[in-house]
Order: sequence, then C-alpha cells, then structure tokens
Amino acid sequence: MNEQTQPATVRVFIALAPPDRAKEELARVLRPAYGTHDHMRWNRIQDWHITLAFLGELPAETVPLLRPPLASLAAAHPPPHLALRGSGTFDERVLWSGIDGDLDELHALASDVRSAVKSCGVALEDRPLRPHLTLARARRGDRTSATEIASGFAEFAGRPWPAERLHLVGSNAGRGREPIRYRDITAWPLGNGNGNGNGTEL
Repeated sequence: MNEQTQPATVRVFIALAPPDRAKEELARVLRPAYGTHDHMRWNRIQDWHITLAFLGELPAETVPLLRPPLASLAAAHPPPHLALRGSGTFDERVLWSGIDGDLDELHALASDVRSAVKSCGVALEDRPLRPHLTLARARRGDRTSATEIASGFAEFAGRPWPAERLHLVGSNAGRGREPIRYRDITAWPLGNGNGNGNGTEL
C-alpha cells in the first residue's frame, strides 16, 4: 500500500482526555510500579483517555459524517469538572484509575455522544458507561500483578480539572503485533457555543 492510499476502514472511539498536569500527578504515583512490573503492557501516558463511546471498525467514508453532530453537541455541553481517583482492575488483568467529579454531566455527555453516533447510522453496543482510564494490561495467565499495583494507589486523589475537548480518536488496535497507538482525528472544544463542525484536525 503506497502512502497515498487510505485504509478502507478506521477503528475509532470518542473520548475525553485529562490535561497533562493531571496525567503527571498519576504518573508520579505509578513510577515505582513501572520498575517493579515492567512485564505489564503499560499504555503510553499521552494515550490515557476516558472512552465515552467505542465505535469499532468503521468504513473510512463514515468518519466525516460524525463531525457535524459531534461538533454541535460539544459546543452545547459545558466542560465537566473531573478528577482521577482510586484504582481497580477488570478481570484481574486490566489496571485502571477511576474518575470522580461531575459524573452526572459526564453521563449526560456520553448519552448525547451515543445518540449522535446512532443518528449517523452507526450501531453501538448498549454498554453502560464505566468512566475510567486504562493504564496497563497484565499478560495472559498473570492474575496478581494488576491487583498488586492497584492496591498501591487505591487512595490516590488527583486535583480536579475541566474536560475541555471532545476527541474523535483513531486506533491501530487489532492490526498486527505492533503496540497499540492512538491518534486524534478531530477534537472540538466543549461549551464554546460554536458548533461549526470544523474542530481541530490532528
């Protein structure tokens, strides 16, 4: 495939991202675990995000259809004030940090995002929102590492921050054996009252 050829499908999700200072607060707490558990598959700090809607693999031509409704709802929603708090695991293998703050506003934003996606003809699994940051995954068969790390920062409470932008993100997950990487396709300011559909192309 030459450099001019666009992929036929794009794996995408819609998310919020903590600011750098909030990520650095948590990263400082996690640094000892990076050394003691270097066998974990740690997500890059710049990739930390709060997923609002996972769209999966979409035809590339569907992505532009998402931009106008997402821009409009981002403009209409005030930024929720959130904070990173606590820890936990999914299935004893996936390490996460929890989210605190304006959770009612966060759930309302996620609900509107999912409605906008469905209005574009994209089918979504009807999963309840469980706000979190995925930090790392243990290797198959390792049932202790994630729990050990989670217990080490269970009392973590970061400073609040406003979620300033809504991100449409592309992922290479499930494509080959390379590490998972994310890239912003477009991002829109929250609560700016100007849903012009442009956003910031990244």
